Amino acid sequence: MLQNPKSGMPIDPSPPNEEDLVKRLLARDGEAFVWAVRTYQGKMLSLARAIVGEPFAEEVVQDAWLAVIRGLPNFEGRARLETWILRILSNTAKTRLKREIRHRHAHITWEENPPFPERERFGARGHWSSPPLPWHEETPEALLTSEELQHCLTKAVAALPPAQRAVLTLRDSEGLEMEEICNILEISATNGRVLLHRARARLRTVVENYEKGKGC
Repeated sequence: MLQNPKSGMPIDPSPPNEEDLVKRLLARDGEAFVWAVRTYQGKMLSLARAIVGEPFAEEVVQDAWLAVIRGLPNFEGRARLETWILRILSNTAKTRLKREIRHRHAHITWEENPPFPERERFGARGHWSSPPLPWHEETPEALLTSEELQHCLTKAVAALPPAQRAVLTLRDSEGLEMEEICNILEISATNGRVLLHRARARLRTVVENYEKGKGC
């Protein structure tokens, strides 16, 4: 069990409920804050990396924690505390992204729409005209053990527009449900599904190119 470094007393690893946790955080309870950081920091950092990239992720998370502390008195409990915290992180990261875009005069945007990688595979009636190729490996798990393919997928994820990367990260890496993801990113359910499909389609194309021997 975790211990308070000052008192040596055990830290409760699982506060009984969010209402109690919020009260303890508002009371500047150090143990509650340690628990919150250990519980939410990982997802916050993953989402920050997805939106603004590695160089600014930790700074964005720190800024988001400050915003969380300032905003706690206004937390109404209409969403889960985790959802509320991640929404603050998302907005903090989007603001930082816009600032970096202005400074760099970059052309990328939050929801940039690159050419849809599978559009040419569908006919006029919406059916496959060029279906996905079967994987040569026995299982997807075996295929993904390839370090070269992992490198290609990492590059592909990094090249995705921030909105696609954020949805993909929250859904496939962090395991959140789409309703919660859309709440966090403040996007519609339809937009969320489109972003996720585009991101997954891009990664599927990378896997197929690898199987064809085309590399990245």
